[in-house]
Amino acid sequence: MTQPQQIVFFDRYQNQTRNEQIYGEKYLRWIYGTPLGKFALNTLVKRTWFSRWYGWRMDRPTSRSKIQPFIDEYNVDPSEFARAPQDFESFNAFFSRTLQPSARPVQPDPQAIVFPADGRHLCVPSLSQGQGLFVKGQTFDLASLLRDKPLATEFSGGSLVLSRLCPVDYHRFHFPVAGRAGPTRVLNGPLYSVNPIALCQNIQILVTNKRTLTVLETETLGKVLLLEIGATNVGSICQTYESNSMVSKGAEKGYFQFGGSATITVFGPGRVRFDEDLLKHSAEHRELYARMGDRMALAV
Repeated sequence: MTQPQQIVFFDRYQNQTRNEQIYGEKYLRWIYGTPLGKFALNTLVKRTWFSRWYGWRMDRPTSRSKIQPFIDEYNVDPSEFARAPQDFESFNAFFSRTLQPSARPVQPDPQAIVFPADGRHLCVPSLSQGQGLFVKGQTFDLASLLRDKPLATEFSGGSLVLSRLCPVDYHRFHFPVAGRAGPTRVLNGPLYSVNPIALCQNIQILVTNKRTLTVLETETLGKVLLLEIGATNVGSICQTYESNSMVSKGAEKGYFQFGGSATITVFGPGRVRFDEDLLKHSAEHRELYARMGDRMALAV
């Protein structure tokens, strides 16, 4: 029997490729790789109530027993936590944890745009050229993603960054640049996984899954679109910022409850120049691992 293909990403800090340690890998490969699994996916797993039920389980006090084994298996660093592991009242409280401010310093250069979340990142430098994300030529329609044709037209020649968060990551998301953050609009949909096992089969998951959209008005970049993408077992997407307020670069925007998830940041035409490592690995359809607060691009 052939071994399943590994998910490989490039680690900016270790300066090397790494194999992803996938939470629930056997389950994901069964769901997205077998006829019976796909039947379960379409009749059960993608349904909102299934993720709500799983989220409810992760909110129960009994779920605390999962915290330390998770930390041990996935080498999560407790020294970064704002609270000690034993102080979390549930697994979901641990999952959506805050960190010590020193754990994620924000790049201070006023021209720098920072990653909005810890995760594995891909960029599309020009949406008009239709580069693929995980697979060459596999892309999606901006109007479908935004459900707003005028906004899609405005950003049609722009660029974007997809930031994919694994269950092992810090799950709060932040503003990549300073500006005035408008209200968040919820775009309802199913909850498929956003792991590459699923996305390589169907990139359209990103434009059908439940997601939220916020317009950030900035001095240096004009409008920036911020989207948070729900996924299987994500209990909810929680916004913590104040709508129509001024926000600083790196300020917290919100958090995901349990599950893998993603954010998408969309820039207008000719507004940014992505960092070389992000460009290089995205061109090879390989994700770049980087943390929130580190630079992903410069304003031009």
